[in-house]
Amino acid sequence: MAFRSLVVRSATLCRRAMATEVSSNTFPLTFGSPNKSIHDGSHVKQVDIPSTTGHFGILPNHVPTIAALLPGVVSIQTEAGDVQKFFVSSGTAQIHPDSTVMIQAEEICDLGDIDVNAARSGLEAAQSKLASASSEVDKAAAQIEVDVYQSMVASV
Repeated sequence: MAFRSLVVRSATLCRRAMATEVSSNTFPLTFGSPNKSIHDGSHVKQVDIPSTTGHFGILPNHVPTIAALLPGVVSIQTEAGDVQKFFVSSGTAQIHPDSTVMIQAEEICDLGDIDVNAARSGLEAAQSKLASASSEVDKAAAQIEVDVYQSMVASV
């Protein structure tokens, strides 16, 4: 009997099902960083995010998921159909069973605010730091910097 109860609970916990509580073609999005709020429950049609498991799109009724963000572009299609693009350095995305989506980023900037020449200069400096880093901690910090600048250059 105890085994049967454990199996039933495990199956319930492990089940990945589509969210079913939303009936429209939009979902509420909360998107921000410690210093900036972009959306606070705004209804949007789609969000595309760069994650450690690959880039993917979020639509209403998406499977509940938690994802770690990579440096890259978050693209948001608003309820009106406009597309907003932002660069994020890192963060997390949570898609809840009720189709609400929360994206918290370390840093966010409007894609149009990126100066490609400054990003290239930053990339060169970061690559120099990486090449001259002696400790594992310095190498890891420099590699993160290289990854962010490479993503910035690629995004514009």
